[in-house]
Amino acid sequence: MMASHGRLSLVLPNFGKYLSSNNPLLNCTTSYMRTGQSSARPLCLSHCGLSSRNISTTTDYPEFKDLEEIKTHDNLYKFSINKPEVFWSRLARSRLTWSKDFTHVMKGDFLQGKMEWFTGGTLNASVNCIDRHLKTHGDKVALIWERDEPGTHSVYTYRKLSEMVGKIGNLLLKSGVKPGDRVAIYLPKSPTAVATMLACARIGAIHSVVFAGFSADALAGRINDAQAETVVTANQAVRGGKLIELKKMVDSAVTRCPCVKRVLVYNRTEAKVPMGKLDIDMTKATLGESTDCPVVQRASEDTLFMLYTSGSTGSPKGITHSTAGYLLYSNVTFKHVFDYRDGEKFGCVADIGWITGHSYVLYGPLSNGGTTLLFESTPVYPNAGRYWEMVERLKLDHIYLAPTSLRLLLKSGDEFVKKYDRSSLRKLGCVGEPLNHEAWEWYYNVVGERRCDIIDTWWQTETGGVCISPRPSELGAEIIPGMPMRAMPGIKLGLYDSEGKEVKGETGEGALCICQPWPGMARTIYNDHDRFLKTYLKPVPGVYYTGDGAHRHKGGYYQITGRMDDVLNVSGHRLGTAEIEDALDDHPDVAESAVVGFPHDIKGEGIYAYVVLKDGRTLTKKELEKQLKALIKSKIGGLALPEIILFTPSLPRTRSGKIMRRILRKVASNKFDELGDTTTLSEPEVVDFIVKKHKELTEEK
Repeated sequence: MMASHGRLSLVLPNFGKYLSSNNPLLNCTTSYMRTGQSSARPLCLSHCGLSSRNISTTTDYPEFKDLEEIKTHDNLYKFSINKPEVFWSRLARSRLTWSKDFTHVMKGDFLQGKMEWFTGGTLNASVNCIDRHLKTHGDKVALIWERDEPGTHSVYTYRKLSEMVGKIGNLLLKSGVKPGDRVAIYLPKSPTAVATMLACARIGAIHSVVFAGFSADALAGRINDAQAETVVTANQAVRGGKLIELKKMVDSAVTRCPCVKRVLVYNRTEAKVPMGKLDIDMTKATLGESTDCPVVQRASEDTLFMLYTSGSTGSPKGITHSTAGYLLYSNVTFKHVFDYRDGEKFGCVADIGWITGHSYVLYGPLSNGGTTLLFESTPVYPNAGRYWEMVERLKLDHIYLAPTSLRLLLKSGDEFVKKYDRSSLRKLGCVGEPLNHEAWEWYYNVVGERRCDIIDTWWQTETGGVCISPRPSELGAEIIPGMPMRAMPGIKLGLYDSEGKEVKGETGEGALCICQPWPGMARTIYNDHDRFLKTYLKPVPGVYYTGDGAHRHKGGYYQITGRMDDVLNVSGHRLGTAEIEDALDDHPDVAESAVVGFPHDIKGEGIYAYVVLKDGRTLTKKELEKQLKALIKSKIGGLALPEIILFTPSLPRTRSGKIMRRILRKVASNKFDELGDTTTLSEPEVVDFIVKKHKELTEEK
């Protein structure tokens, strides 16, 4: 049994009766492993001689049917926490295809700052997502590409996707990409993007997908940090009827990236773009490549991908995820959070540039042999009925979207929803930020016609997959609006106060932490493990610190209350305030700045910038505001543009010089009666100025 904060280093033969030679599950999987067929599909558990006894949970876990102690979902959850080594090893052997069996389930702990899962084992993510399905499901649809052009879509079977992966994998190998190399992917959401990610996984390269809405500066920073020698991009992207010049962005970025040796260019449109000495026409180059690409087996802890996320300091963090642990966690959570059933069409509309696109557009659905949607457009192009027309045309069983989209569509009224047939929908998912009560009710009553579960999920780039969700649960268990509610099996949650002490009792409020390791968690920040430790494992020693606050309600249900650090959650995307401040401070007329978030009806959280100007400037404030927004857009991207820029002679500070961001947040949120005692500040009068100016600006808007 693993203690919350204790060290765990387990070797399989020590598991006693759960790993005995009489266990039919392990005997069956072990004999399968000895076949050496890395592309074969794992044996069905029904062939293992297990009892057909059902466990009372929303989605079946056949791996545990032989254990008499597990009869209910609550039994299953407690088993996963008390015997995590048995829980995760059974799932790992059942749900994944291994070329070599693992010898240890888990090593290390949070105090050491290093966790390893399924060591000794080898596998390949592309084999798990494609090859093992080919024999029996080769002609099944893997991808539905909902193109930007309204009413148009294309389908790609597992066999077709396999051929694309093979061709791109061989092109990467021929171009000089080696196992362990980082490949930066700056592509629109398309089958080529998915195939490129899987091709990297196939040859052992590490993909680093950069959201195609980021600027050339932001792209260059991520390429240089990863020391990526290869960039994969497109001539253009199309989104919402508009063309985005991706190749032009890459050309600008690469001039500042001496590490880049090659740029592969996919043609999304017919437009011709300048091609330089580093550039390879990907569309032409793959024509002559073989579809049969060799598989590089990866150790369980080898990095599958890295993904940059904003932090509370200026530089983004290259979060790295392991091959086996991440793949297993995305597989299991996809299946059980959404109760996915074979033959269904899963519609996650997130971009591949975010973790949601990795886990629930690609790795979760494809490792389960599912059919997954690639949505290239926007929720309001050509009108607010885009999602619902798509649901009717494609007969989607699930849709997984962000509260930002819901709030935007809610304001457009019910007519755009009700004109389309949504009877195919079975589950309605939500991700990115807390879902407010009004949006929840509209989603449930109008979109789902009061017949679909609302799957309101909480998780992070760092967690790898959903950690809190209304499902899985006991059959028919209640779902309460506005909260994700239940911890996933294997996820032990805790709340901690400002002194690092655990908040006990059925109810309480504090910093949300995860109290024991799980396979899907990030392993480190690329080239900066000290920052990883400082950010996640040192704030509360012995647990994983999420950076989010939460309230625990009666019944043990969790409600997320928001970020506890200087990271904003804008439209479900995390942006570091320091990164925005650095961009503002680069302007020659800016002395300093402070950026905070405030409640926003559509985005969930808006960006509010307080800017102190230097003396002797010649530009008007209107001209300055225009230049500052252009600067942010060029350095970070349109997502980071402030809703309001307030020019102030100074910022509220303590007498020791610390900026009182709490006061700035209260002003931005119109909570003037919650400013507290400002007389202790070094310049209390500046607060009065900011409040007055804020009221003027908001009245103008």
